[in-house]
Amino acid sequence: PQPRSDAFFCFLYISIALATYLLTMIVVQNQTNFSHTAYVVSATALLLVLFLPLVVVIKQEYQIKKELDDSLREPPTVTIEKPAAAAMQMSAITTKPKTETPSSSSPAPAPPSCCLGSCLKHMFNPPAQGEDYTILQALVSVDMLVLFLATICGVGGTLTAIDNMGQIGQSLGYPAKSIKTFISLISIWNYAGRVTSGFASEMFLARYRFPRPLMLTAVLLLACVGHLLIAFGVAQSLYAASVIIGFCFGAQWPLLFAIISEVFGLKYYSTLYNFGSVASPVGAYVLNVRVAGYLYDVEAARQHGGSLAGGDKTCLGVQCFRKAFLIITAATVAGALISLVLVWRTRNFYKGDIYAKFRENTATDEATTNGNSADTAAEKRSTLVNDEDSKKG
Repeated sequence: PQPRSDAFFCFLYISIALATYLLTMIVVQNQTNFSHTAYVVSATALLLVLFLPLVVVIKQEYQIKKELDDSLREPPTVTIEKPAAAAMQMSAITTKPKTETPSSSSPAPAPPSCCLGSCLKHMFNPPAQGEDYTILQALVSVDMLVLFLATICGVGGTLTAIDNMGQIGQSLGYPAKSIKTFISLISIWNYAGRVTSGFASEMFLARYRFPRPLMLTAVLLLACVGHLLIAFGVAQSLYAASVIIGFCFGAQWPLLFAIISEVFGLKYYSTLYNFGSVASPVGAYVLNVRVAGYLYDVEAARQHGGSLAGGDKTCLGVQCFRKAFLIITAATVAGALISLVLVWRTRNFYKGDIYAKFRENTATDEATTNGNSADTAAEKRSTLVNDEDSKKG
């Protein structure tokens, strides 16, 4: 319905305004020293923006109540289409003899071994892309494996940068105030990436048949720029790196979940959604703990005489994260190349109309609803006619 769409876009615009306001305040506070009055004014403006969704909800409730009151004032109208045909159809249904199937003819339940064999047989025989996969069919499919590996490389790399942003800024000599700014920038651009990738991928898909996996490839390649800025420690580049890393981290999630829903269907989407989310901790463990954490400790130990027994694990200099983020960059490039395999495998699927079956289902549901309404109206009319005949008799 149109009111719900309007409310959705109002919420979206308010969130964009909130993100823009926070970004502006971050930049201004980083350049100037705020007084107490300035903090009060900025906080008041922030609270006003935060309460705007409540205004939208109240407005929508008032509009719905007004429409309901208007509909109750108007007399109800009933439109009957082809009552004779509907009545004949109902009489045929009521006069149709009922046959009971004997319980002895019901098929015996299949043994567990047959069920297991059937599951294993169908597990490696998936339906066409876009149809509803079973959970096992999706988990063992090449498309899911490729998507999972690409997500491990992409999300794992960006999550490593986010988790270590404080230590990265400290090792490169940024002040504490700037480090706080990096974290805020990551959060805001994480939101911007989620919104932008969802709308942009949908727009390009609808207008140009631009496949969503190829959009994921572009996001992974963009993330490599942020990783390289961290690896080489370009002066004052951590601001840009924070923006790129935050944007790419947020942009990967809508693309991942949209690809899962489109390629593997919606029947078991909730389970497959959670399986796709597992790529985040797996990638973080491999690239954050086993790569970045280990190499950071090695460099810190070298700077402190080969041992960290004293408890001081602080590492200073570009070399603290250089090797780690060069490896992460290579892994992200590998993830982009792996995602191209999915682009190739789904090229014909995304060239077609991936929403055609949903429109067909909607049309079928509407036709069924209209048919049921006509049958109900015909039944009421026949009941009224019978009542009048009985009164005359």
